[in-house]
Amino acid sequence: MAVNIQLLLFRKPWSMGTMNADAEQRGHCLCGATHYTFSGPPNWVGHCHCESCRRQTGSAYTTYIGIPREAVRFTGTPPAIFISSPGVERLFCGHCGTPLAFRSDRFADEIHLFAATLEEPDSVTPTHHVYWNERLSWTVCDDELPKHAGSSYE
Repeated sequence: MAVNIQLLLFRKPWSMGTMNADAEQRGHCLCGATHYTFSGPPNWVGHCHCESCRRQTGSAYTTYIGIPREAVRFTGTPPAIFISSPGVERLFCGHCGTPLAFRSDRFADEIHLFAATLEEPDSVTPTHHVYWNERLSWTVCDDELPKHAGSSYE
């Protein structure tokens, strides 16, 4: 079942793990051609189990960091962009293919970065799961984080 990934965004208290809220964070793709930086705290950090994200990453689920769009700066080779549906862009390294970010017209003030591409991914801590109802049957998550069927707390 296809899911409109635009529904992923919602506001929830986040945890920055060991991250200093004012510290600059850095991330990059596998080959190092595309880099990004941002400063300030994320809006949220969460695991997504939707089919679209699983297919994009080739993994059971992925972890996003919601960041104010104006706080993120890409350097090096600009990311390539795949328009996965109207108003939705998926940014990735055009050389090695590493997925780097998700942008949506619906959430014009925010960009979702892939937590695993951070130079210090342990600096952020997820606070919830979304699209739990789409998880793969063999996915085991014994954490005590809230698990939402969709993208909201309905």
